[in-house]
Amino acid sequence: MERSIRTGICFGFTSGVITTLGLMVGLHAGTHSVPVVLGGILTIAIADAMSDALGIHISEESSNASTHQQVWKTTISTFLSKFFMAMTFVLPVLLFPLLTAIWVSVFWGLTVVGLLSYYIARSQGTRPLAVISEHLGIALLVLIITHYVGVGVANLFR
Repeated sequence: MERSIRTGICFGFTSGVITTLGLMVGLHAGTHSVPVVLGGILTIAIADAMSDALGIHISEESSNASTHQQVWKTTISTFLSKFFMAMTFVLPVLLFPLLTAIWVSVFWGLTVVGLLSYYIARSQGTRPLAVISEHLGIALLVLIITHYVGVGVANLFR
């Protein structure tokens, strides 16, 4: 796979999982509201996917290491992969009670991060367990922090 497309997909999937799950966990902890969590997912899928795509576009342009065509391939693959990844979290929210949907989504998201980490480790010739552990550890830290932020905000406004 071409480097520019691989960069966009890896970035988009990872960001799609971490930001969407973080938002979902925080909003659930603070509101326990399906419409709020669903609205958050849709917002991430659109606004954050566009923001990340523009961010990586500018980053790639500033590196001077990519051609104009490569920059656009990275930009488009980032947007599409982030949008797609975020949208996969809509289905559990529509199909299950919210707490179950959160747990299903966490399992799904961590599975994606784990598989992506395995792919990266194998492609770089490094030990998969170390890379997977590092990436899953960071993802879990984000989920723990956003949960408590949601709880804190809910308690602050009671």
